[in-house]
Amino acid sequence: MPVQGDEAAAAICDVIRRIPRGWVATYGQIAAMAGLPRRARLVGHVLQNLGTGTKIPWHRVVNARGEISASPSRNGGDALQRQRLEKEGVEFDDNGRFNLERFRWRD
Repeated sequence: MPVQGDEAAAAICDVIRRIPRGWVATYGQIAAMAGLPRRARLVGHVLQNLGTGTKIPWHRVVNARGEISASPSRNGGDALQRQRLEKEGVEFDDNGRFNLERFRWRD
């Protein structure tokens, strides 16, 4: 039986908590590891609804193109995400991308 509701959100957050400092994982990767294949949008929804003081390292979740998923609804969260990733050693190029294969977490 598929995981749903609060169980799905908990599974997603559990995977995200395991991403080590200086590494990233894609939305799809998180979904698959949480037992929710093809539910990358659900990962984004869960992240969007985290509280501002969360201890979950949301900034380590990126899109499959090796970019931060920019959105006006994040109220400056895009810049904060990049700042946090750079502080952890993730290097961005002039186009705002990073080498996903180099920085992708492989559990």
